[in-house]
Amino acid sequence: MDGFKNDVFEDAHKARTWLEAHLWPDGPVCPHCGNINEATLIEGKKRAHRDGLYMCNACRQQFTVTVGTIFERSHVPLNKWLQAAFLICSSKKGISSHQLHRMLGVTYKTAWFMSMRLREAMREGDFPIPMGGEGKTIEADETYIGGKESNKHLDKRQPTKSRRTGTIGKEAAFALVERGGRVRSVHMPAVNALNVRRALHAQVDRGSYLMTDESGVYRTVGREFAGHETVHHAIGEYVRGEAHTNTIENYFSILKRGIVGTYHHVSQQHLKRYLAEFDFRYNERTALGVEDRERTAKALKGIVGKRVTYRGTGRGKGEARGHQA
Repeated sequence: MDGFKNDVFEDAHKARTWLEAHLWPDGPVCPHCGNINEATLIEGKKRAHRDGLYMCNACRQQFTVTVGTIFERSHVPLNKWLQAAFLICSSKKGISSHQLHRMLGVTYKTAWFMSMRLREAMREGDFPIPMGGEGKTIEADETYIGGKESNKHLDKRQPTKSRRTGTIGKEAAFALVERGGRVRSVHMPAVNALNVRRALHAQVDRGSYLMTDESGVYRTVGREFAGHETVHHAIGEYVRGEAHTNTIENYFSILKRGIVGTYHHVSQQHLKRYLAEFDFRYNERTALGVEDRERTAKALKGIVGKRVTYRGTGRGKGEARGHQA
């Protein structure tokens, strides 16, 4: 049931049936007590009830497949949720909330909230398994998200003296990519030796080879891995044998094109969700044999246990409200 048929996008009942089969391959799972296949579908016209309502025979609680997921208490039909998930997962550089609102026939506010919920579903959360290992190479680098000072309104520009590094007023995204494998990126408050060391210790196997640029934040921690090589970008060196950070630079290029060209602006509060979106699409990319429909099905595996409320997202302040063609 990993794929979709066209009617799943057109009919709310068929969308619910697909979601039940996708999330409950062994039968209905009660979100209240955790019992599997111990529930009865409530049917009949004698009493009003929601479509797909079950009664748990163990705890006697009622539930549907959306309880305990990002879809809980949503008034948007399930088929539109699946359409939104497919559009986000199949757009390499993302799709704006304005575009979703026009294509799905919902309000902009609803489209924004739907996209935020779906990004939350794509987040991996904890990373129990470290990246890399013996004989594998990890590239580490950081980039800064934010507009150019020259493009900002005069009253929002940083003082000239504080603009020397070009990072003032921007948010840092630190990323790790395994060559031929997955990427993990996080919003890092400050890219310094301490924060980078913590991230590398938590997420990278010490038997890996580490590839970075010449930044001093990697100098000490690099000695703790099987090998550490750097390239000196400041003098125009980008490749020296196997030493390069081109893989992670390619990932950053997709991230930047998505943020600049599609979303225009993302807030500090929601940057982690946008990073999760681009991480997920990269980790489930076509080059690894994952096509659009399968990628969407994998994203929907993450909807359970991630209830997100509109108030909890900051009431729609995460994405620029400018026109998006």
